[in-house]
Amino acid sequence: MLEREVKLGAGPAFHLPDLSGVIDGVVVTPPEAVRLETVYYDTPDLRLARWGVSLRHRAGEGWTLKLPPADATGQLLERDELVFQGGAKKPPEAAVAIVRAYVRKAELVPVARLSTLRRRVRLVDAAGARVAEVVDDEVSVRDGRRVAARFREIEVEVSSQQNGAAGGIIDPLVMRLRGAGAGAPDPTPKHIRALGPRAMEAPEVAAQPLQADPPATDVIKHVFAESIASMLKHDPLIRTSGDPEAVHQARVATRKLRSHLRTFGPLLDPEWTEPLRSELAWVALGLGAVRDREVLLERLHERAKALPPSDLRSAGSLLHILELEIETLRTKLLGELGSVRYIDLLERLVMAAHSPATLPEADEPALKVLPPLAAGPWRRLRSAVKQLPETPTDPELHRIRILAKRARYAAEAVAPVAGSAAAGFARAAAKLQTILGEHQDSVTAQSWLRSARISGRRAFVAGELIAMEHVAAEDARSKWSKTWKALERKSLRQWMP
Repeated sequence: MLEREVKLGAGPAFHLPDLSGVIDGVVVTPPEAVRLETVYYDTPDLRLARWGVSLRHRAGEGWTLKLPPADATGQLLERDELVFQGGAKKPPEAAVAIVRAYVRKAELVPVARLSTLRRRVRLVDAAGARVAEVVDDEVSVRDGRRVAARFREIEVEVSSQQNGAAGGIIDPLVMRLRGAGAGAPDPTPKHIRALGPRAMEAPEVAAQPLQADPPATDVIKHVFAESIASMLKHDPLIRTSGDPEAVHQARVATRKLRSHLRTFGPLLDPEWTEPLRSELAWVALGLGAVRDREVLLERLHERAKALPPSDLRSAGSLLHILELEIETLRTKLLGELGSVRYIDLLERLVMAAHSPATLPEADEPALKVLPPLAAGPWRRLRSAVKQLPETPTDPELHRIRILAKRARYAAEAVAPVAGSAAAGFARAAAKLQTILGEHQDSVTAQSWLRSARISGRRAFVAGELIAMEHVAAEDARSKWSKTWKALERKSLRQWMP
């Protein structure tokens, strides 16, 4: 369920105003009062809270897990809310599995106990369906039998059924409440207020801003933390949302990490680096299998739109085969993400984000030692392009794409110290990566369509799609050389030694 709400502060003198007439066609129900007893669970170092996650048990309601909002910049707080059954003494395993990347081997313990007196009014439409709800919560933070703190909070929650109409419902309600003396919108969750400053610290893994003229170690730590944080952030979304973007971002993070470990290898302990790269390759394989098929499905769905109406049903049947493949691959991936091997890798990655196993040379100024290393992937790319035949094979072009990606990642990693020239080179490398990616996606699509065990009308439709993909692949072939020449300009390599 998607929770959509705005939180407002309120002082002791605040009284909930009459909300009748604020929204046309909506009836306000009589106020009701309930008492809520809530216990929040977290690791002793408050990892969940610091990531923006909450896991609570509320008497009479069971367990609720809330994941971080996709966008925390506006006054409207939108986040996924998952409900689980289970006894009050121990978080249900299904809930813990979703946040396993954050918890890993730590123990979940009670960290906050809240007693709340909630006064609530509901806003319903002519059919009696809930449109919104306004609650006035008086919260007591308990430390045993003692009340450690008190605060008050007003919540305006809109039904998840309203979709695009949320702003038109919430805005006038907030205006009325603020006119009655409520405070400014404040998205801080109750348990964060109760836990205090420790819960507001940065997540367990977060890239720290680089100081002026940093040593190479700091830059390496920075880029490692960026990718590891991305892996951790998207892990729960892979497990819950089915959103292809979550798999994509986690895969990109593993690719960048492997690339950084290779590029900065001369400054890292090889006995530490190689096992890490090997385990990242294992995770990347599972993520890549799902991601490649999801890209293919999206691509062929778009291609199918250009087919004659008489072929659309057969196209749908054909692509259903691909959907079943993705379902199988996702199940396999989730099994891998639930393994001890994966949790062990995450533990090592978190340690790597804080203390990478650098060699003494990494204490040298980053501007001195990193650009020469970051230039290595470029030189390998240029050498590979020079060795291409006049008409490269599909695998040869795919190899060039991989090398372009590594050159891009290396330039992006050193851009904070090498400057805008390195960032410009990275953008040019990304363009080459994109055009060759289009070519590879076309090649992959043709291969899958040819290998599908189909006959009759579906085989005919597959032939139509293959023809479209062949045209797309040839178009990418005709463009890649020009994109390469743009990347080869000397002006883009001024940052290289």
